[in-house]
Amino acid sequence: MSATIRASVLQLLEEAQHGALPSIVQAGHPALRAQSEPWDGQLESTELNTLIELMRRVMHAAPGVGLAAPQLGIPLQLAVLEDQHAVPEEVRIAREREPLEFFAVLNPRYLPSGDSRSSFFEGCLSMTGWQAVVPRYRSVELSFFDPDGIAQRREFTGWSARIVQHETDHLAGTLYIDKAELRSLADNHQYAARWAQPGIESAREALGF
Repeated sequence: MSATIRASVLQLLEEAQHGALPSIVQAGHPALRAQSEPWDGQLESTELNTLIELMRRVMHAAPGVGLAAPQLGIPLQLAVLEDQHAVPEEVRIAREREPLEFFAVLNPRYLPSGDSRSSFFEGCLSMTGWQAVVPRYRSVELSFFDPDGIAQRREFTGWSARIVQHETDHLAGTLYIDKAELRSLADNHQYAARWAQPGIESAREALGF
């Protein structure tokens, strides 16, 4: 598997050198449902850093706030995260959405920090055009290795914790829809027209979840 992953990454990087960003695979692709292989030095340092930078470019172009390697068809426990999007003040407060500086994680694992949960609409770059309400832990502790191979441990709260959980779940073959309130599922047009408030109260009442 390691040799296959490296070959796939090198092909991806070679294609990107010609100017075309790779496509984000969509639900139904086997890589999104596989248990990703733990990072164990499958790539040279320069290859890993080049892949991380490519993933960052794809995430920005989408645009999104996170991208996991399986979303490019690479079943490796690697993800990039960043949230610098400006949002209205009422949304920032309700969703505890603070800026998240760019970072990459290898072999991430999260544990809840307490029992508190929050529920908000979220989407996924691998399920284009849809959003649903997902209950998630409000705060988590994330353990991971950085690209230099150094073990890290960080605490996240609010929207940043949601991003961490979403991207880490990808590496276990889990999509947000697996944890969603399915009666809340809405296409982007319906979400924008009806449910784009800071909270979910009106959607919960109208859709019955």
